[in-house]
Amino acid sequence: MTPDLDALAAELPAGALLVDPDRMAGYRWDRANDPGAGVPLAVVRATSTADVQSAVRFAARHELAVVPRGAGTGLSGGASALSGCLVVSVERMRAVEIDPATRIAVVEPGALNTEVKAAAAEHGLWYPPDPSSYEICSIGGNVATNAGGLCCVKYGVTSDYVLGMTVVLADGTAVELGGPRLKDAAGLSLTKLFVGSEGTLGIITRVLLRLVPAQRPPCTLVATFASLDDATRTVLDLTRTMRPAMLELMDRTSINAVEDVTMMGLDRTAEAMLVVQSDEPATHGVAEIAEVTAICQANHSTEVFSTDDAETGEAFVVARRMVIPSLERQGSLLLEDVGVPVPQLGALVRGIEAIAEEHVITVAVVAHAGDGNTHPLIVFDASDPDESARAQAAYGQIMDLAIGLGGTITGEHGVGRLKKDWLPAYLGPEAMDLNRRVKAALDPQGILNPGAVF
Repeated sequence: MTPDLDALAAELPAGALLVDPDRMAGYRWDRANDPGAGVPLAVVRATSTADVQSAVRFAARHELAVVPRGAGTGLSGGASALSGCLVVSVERMRAVEIDPATRIAVVEPGALNTEVKAAAAEHGLWYPPDPSSYEICSIGGNVATNAGGLCCVKYGVTSDYVLGMTVVLADGTAVELGGPRLKDAAGLSLTKLFVGSEGTLGIITRVLLRLVPAQRPPCTLVATFASLDDATRTVLDLTRTMRPAMLELMDRTSINAVEDVTMMGLDRTAEAMLVVQSDEPATHGVAEIAEVTAICQANHSTEVFSTDDAETGEAFVVARRMVIPSLERQGSLLLEDVGVPVPQLGALVRGIEAIAEEHVITVAVVAHAGDGNTHPLIVFDASDPDESARAQAAYGQIMDLAIGLGGTITGEHGVGRLKKDWLPAYLGPEAMDLNRRVKAALDPQGILNPGAVF
């Protein structure tokens, strides 16, 4: 029997409940474009913690699946709608408050990453986590997947900046965790438990984020290599001796895709390009970039360019951020997010190359090379069943390769629905069982984002 949605609508602000299929269509998919996404029973566009509580309590009473949703920019299908589910969107919850005295941002989950950065900058502060999609991704989604980004090689990932949160549990209870304290060892680390939980344990409705002093203007270096092996060896040599603020890698396919769009003069013949930044104080930054230059040249770089001009340097960072949008122009994408210990980066990249050749499929590789987190991007024609099957096979083999190299199936995008089949092999039976026990304890009805992660 269909639940009485009028009862739910009565608890929500006017216009917060959507039931029209056409108006709900945009809430069915995230950026992963999961072909199995269903049509929800309704969409709740929450404006407060109380709205989320009402939605979850209604779902619990009627045993409805609840799919939490932020900006819909996720890349692993974690916000794909299920048939007959209740989608709870926090896109309208956008408040950002900055406390400069404690260097903390109090943020609602729908606020965009870039909005938090801008608000912090008004007080001479900075929020470091910076996914490539920072202009369009939400803080709630960043926390749900423990997002990283280009600066995480030096500054860490989202979990390093979450001090506390308000989270609505599966029975509708709102719990306050953590607080405006930089050190707090009381009780279990429950705040950390919810970071990266992908909406399977609760729905986050408020986050306390740690801020740091504004980043110094960076020096930027770009180096090209005729050999991918020379580039990955350079990464290893750099991470042995220093901690740059950014250390990114693009392979030839990525370089050419970006050059097709930007026409900024990138070397199309290079097998790899590194983008490196130092944000040390001026004299030290220049010295660090000089050391990076020497290491690149020792590893046979074909060209090394460096600048302390912020605008010029940012152009190369934008080129790196353009990889996914540029490749999306060439076809459908399966977006990988595997990571390995940095010494295994070369083996991972060469292994991906071999997998692409085996399946006669295009796989571009872009990487947060400094921490071993790579994004192999499989380009294929979704209308071609054979090519789609080869793309899926390559996708699975890349995850198997990463696991075999002591790596992970996801460094920052989350498991979602696209990678859950590989989670048991990655975690092992004991850790997988422990994950399930935690999930069952916090969500005994199994209504929170079922089919994601587990």
